Amino acid sequence: MARIKGAMMTRKRRNKVLKLAKSYWGSKSKHFKMAKQAVKKSGVYAYIGRKQKKRDFRRLWIARISAAVKPYDMNYSRFMNGLKKAGIEMNRKSLSELAINDSAAFAALVDTAKKAL
Repeated sequence: MARIKGAMMTRKRRNKVLKLAKSYWGSKSKHFKMAKQAVKKSGVYAYIGRKQKKRDFRRLWIARISAAVKPYDMNYSRFMNGLKKAGIEMNRKSLSELAINDSAAFAALVDTAKKAL
């Protein structure tokens, strides 16, 4: 039986890694060994970044809501507690969008939360 050499699959695998490392600086984009390490590390950073993105947006929405309820002599935690007691279940993203775009509706929500407390 003929011996099967792995040159084609090896070349495909290497080219795949080098393609992912295309815009990297210096040897990281040219040499397979360094490119492989850099691509692996960047994958780790990307995975971590996807988790941090969710945290960062939640933090942003909370800051926006907190700033929006300040003029009504309330803080964020009392506002959210009032909404919960009033039976209004809105997520933070939509609350922050409401605070930015529709101040009248947000004022009504603040009023509802105050009455529920």
